[in-house]
Amino acid sequence: MDLKDDARADEAAVKALPGVIAVVKAGGQFQVVIGNDVPLVHAEVVSAMEKGGVQPTEDTGEKRKRSPLDAFIELVSAIIHPILWPLAGAGLFKAFLQMFVTFGWLSTETTEYVVLNAASDSLLYFLPVLLAIPAAKRFKANQYTAVAIAGALVYPSLVNLANTDGLTLFGIPLLLMNYTSSLIPIIVAVWLQGYLERFLNKYLPSAIRNFTTPLLVLLIMVPVVLLSVGPITMIIAGGIGDGVTWLFAAAPWAAGAIMGGLWQVFVIFGLHWGLVPIMLEQLADGFSILAGPVLGAVLAQSAATLAVFLRTRDAAMKELAGPAALSAFLAGITEPAMYGVNLPRRLPLYFGIVGGAIGGIFAGIAGAGTTAFVFPSLIGIPAYLSTPSLPLLFIGVGIAVAVSFLLTFFWGVRDPKTPDSAETQPAPEEPEVAEPVPPIVAEDVTEVMVGAPVAGHLVPMAEIADAVFASGAMGTAVGIVPSNGTIVAPVAGKVVAAMPSGHAYGIKGANGVEVLVHIGIDTVNMKGEGFTPMVAKGDVVEAGQVLAEVDLDAIRAAGYDTTTIIVVTNTPKQKSVEAATGDVAANEPALLVRR
Repeated sequence: MDLKDDARADEAAVKALPGVIAVVKAGGQFQVVIGNDVPLVHAEVVSAMEKGGVQPTEDTGEKRKRSPLDAFIELVSAIIHPILWPLAGAGLFKAFLQMFVTFGWLSTETTEYVVLNAASDSLLYFLPVLLAIPAAKRFKANQYTAVAIAGALVYPSLVNLANTDGLTLFGIPLLLMNYTSSLIPIIVAVWLQGYLERFLNKYLPSAIRNFTTPLLVLLIMVPVVLLSVGPITMIIAGGIGDGVTWLFAAAPWAAGAIMGGLWQVFVIFGLHWGLVPIMLEQLADGFSILAGPVLGAVLAQSAATLAVFLRTRDAAMKELAGPAALSAFLAGITEPAMYGVNLPRRLPLYFGIVGGAIGGIFAGIAGAGTTAFVFPSLIGIPAYLSTPSLPLLFIGVGIAVAVSFLLTFFWGVRDPKTPDSAETQPAPEEPEVAEPVPPIVAEDVTEVMVGAPVAGHLVPMAEIADAVFASGAMGTAVGIVPSNGTIVAPVAGKVVAAMPSGHAYGIKGANGVEVLVHIGIDTVNMKGEGFTPMVAKGDVVEAGQVLAEVDLDAIRAAGYDTTTIIVVTNTPKQKSVEAATGDVAANEPALLVRR
């Protein structure tokens, strides 16, 4: 690694760490040689850097409780965010290509079409492969192994077998779905991959771990996904298709409402692939009534995206929503609109569902359908001209577009507060932050007392049984042998790091002092067992507020030291940091910081 300040690197302390083979300074880098355990150590170093006081580049806002639906939407949005711009560009490219074909300006039989279609369609076709990378980062899995799993799902020979009857895998019936352009299957696969990799890395010998882990992950995960996600998706989709087909005969308006309202939701979960064969079967007879309500569904979501484009003051969102709405309206390419605009913002998605359902009711009553398999869009309208009550279909589509657009325009665009919108937004209330003892908020204060995070006996930094903390590499520290398991905030401020395992917390104090509370030594290996976090990243805490409840007996039973360490991680910015001695109660002075 490249160090900002070589003089601050304690070479002797690093060499003394267990597992370190050698320390080499070469080519301007500080190199630590650790043999076969590189992947495990790298993961821990990255984790330590994240919790060591490094501030994010943007404020993520106050942590809030989320419903499972909100958590799912935020997860999908975060994973797809890195490819939104290429997705928008590819969608617009494909929309114009389809328009050229529809208007007769380009023949599908030409080499030009084949090349341009490959260029415009490749990102959408191989979407699972591209999503594997951010998903692997999110779930702390190996990115290249994740890409290999995704590649297997869209491998041409497997794609060609989709919907083939009588397939088996290791004697187990195999029901394949088409994973191209899908979203949820690869997210589920990489999520499971992360757990499997961590399990294998924990138990495999280091001499074979680096190549055996990806081997076993691929061997296990690809069949598991094919035998689980595909069949489950196809069974659910088949049930929906059968139910909607029956409902079209019994109550066309109700079937239209379901297809119109939920079509784009089916697409998000990949369930539409189970409905497409039914549409194709109906088209073999010349007319697919199942495809009728989909026109209103797609255009309603397109209208919601257009409303966001016209109403939002967020420049980046406006830049994305414009081409996304155009490609959705023009050619039915809705991925940029759905994943980049409507799904992350939620309300446009919901209003699009409402509009689509209304349009679907009219389509069902009109007996709407298509005579060809087309993307539901403006340029696909000629395929709907055989609808028995064509004016009723167009009235329904118009109402669907209007309802979705107006609801989103007036009530569905909630921009985050930015400097541009500060004049029109009420000033946010300051969070209530209790004054530590003594007060530490005023700028002219030169001495700041940092409280003890737990009651117990203070241990000088040099005597802490962890070489990193004892060396002062992370800042001036003091240890506490705890007398109970209630861990409290040593300063008032914002939680900028909270390990999922509950064993470490970083707080940026309201006074500018940044601290790290590390509960026990090597307790990260307990993976959260015995730790009950009470706060999360982004929370504003008061001095003395409970951060976590800890089972000290569980730590001892697992063979780890219970010593809790408090570190001033921005020590170099202070004039001095001194530690107290003796016994201390929770929130009593443990460190004196002179600024």
